[in-house]
Amino acid sequence: MYVADSRGPAAPDDAARSTRSGRRPAPTALAPTVLALGTVSLVTDVSSEMVAAVLPLYLVAGLGLSPLGFGLLDGIYNGFGALVRLLGGHLADRGGRHKSIAALGYGLSAVCKPLLLVVGSLPTIGLVLAADRTGKGLRTAPRDALISLSCEPRARGRAFGVHRAMDTAGALLGPLVAFAILRVTVDGYDAVFLVSFCIAMLGVLILLLFVPARPAKLPADGPRPSFRAALALLGRREVRRLAGCALLLGLATVSDSFIYLLLQRRLGVADRWFALLPLGTAATFLLLAVPLGRLADRIGRQRVFLGGHFALLGAYLVLLSPASAGWLPGLVLALHGCFYAATDGVLPAAAAEVVPAELRGSGLALVQTGQALARFGCSIVFGAAWTAFGDRAALTSAAVALTACATGAILLRPIAEGSP
Repeated sequence: MYVADSRGPAAPDDAARSTRSGRRPAPTALAPTVLALGTVSLVTDVSSEMVAAVLPLYLVAGLGLSPLGFGLLDGIYNGFGALVRLLGGHLADRGGRHKSIAALGYGLSAVCKPLLLVVGSLPTIGLVLAADRTGKGLRTAPRDALISLSCEPRARGRAFGVHRAMDTAGALLGPLVAFAILRVTVDGYDAVFLVSFCIAMLGVLILLLFVPARPAKLPADGPRPSFRAALALLGRREVRRLAGCALLLGLATVSDSFIYLLLQRRLGVADRWFALLPLGTAATFLLLAVPLGRLADRIGRQRVFLGGHFALLGAYLVLLSPASAGWLPGLVLALHGCFYAATDGVLPAAAAEVVPAELRGSGLALVQTGQALARFGCSIVFGAAWTAFGDRAALTSAAVALTACATGAILLRPIAEGSP
């Protein structure tokens, strides 16, 4: 298939001996770096989701922005970070400065939180949100590179699963913290932004204190890779196919907001429950991230990654079904969370298998940026199709497209006989 096999190059003899003796290889302990970065992500996601939970209401009701203005800002907020991931990965690879670039990204996002209190026009708010997404884009590839360089190849799926589970725990807590602050304070928005800033700075402090400055598996005196060398990774067959298939599947991945709106319209979810729909996805993601990461290490990351997209296809089909049973919203959210648990951490774990250590940040950024831009493009096309032809026709087209893209991904690189 298209994703690198879950069995990394490390310790093949041990794996072979364990197979012949009927024993599976003993699971390796998670590196402290993985747990430290998971804690950083948990704390940071509490901060960012606090803001995300109140930002639409703050901008539209508090500052009086029009829906069109909010739509522009939302596009900046969700799409800008993808454009700077390559820069973050490249800067991290130059001299092995993964921790420094990640800290810069986390710090930049943190200082943007209180700035929302002093800006009031569309251009200035757009600049603040663009800076926040720049920070996210800078930190993503270096952080994932640190995770992949800190663990054994055969445990990468589990390591990314643990990290994503901790990250999602923060995403669950953030809206609840924001809700509590709004209930007990007079100037609720001001308090949310200031508390969010303090929590974000705590995440930066944990990163600086508990994450090693340089991965142990990275050569101490290696050459500084050029940007041309990073782009030349696409000349490698495995990287090109992995990036191409991630992009292909991203072209049929409808954004979360549309899934929740479709769920409300097609299955009659009451307005008062709409704000809780993302928590259903996040809860499933939290429960399944580690088990599916371990499964990917055992049976092959390519199978789990593709299986996640079939779970998303299942969510599409449930939304298209004429049934209206009360349990269907839960099924859609469970399938949606399963999709994220099977793909979000599995993709960088697979990419780490085909990218050299000295270009790990750049390679992960190449694969993830293509996928993110494809998903952004899918959201634009889906929104236009919804406006022109209706939600059901748009979702039917997305389901057909996802089926075709998944089939194409399989045909690009079939599973070799005898591989997991």
